[in-house]
Amino acid sequence: MQATKRIPVREETWKELGAIKEAGQTYDELIGELIERRKKAKLREDLERIESEGEFVELDLNEL
Repeated sequence: MQATKRIPVREETWKELGAIKEAGQTYDELIGELIERRKKAKLREDLERIESEGEFVELDLNEL
């Protein structure tokens, strides 16, 4: 059985979460969705940074 944790948030934060939560969606599901969106955004940011700063060499996959 998983333990339930409480996360204290300001009243304004609670209201904003409630405003973006869809009907029937739990707060746990909403927070999980927000975490996944943040992970994807971070990956995009990292890839864009690497692409703009990095030097790349072409690989010939036929030689592997």
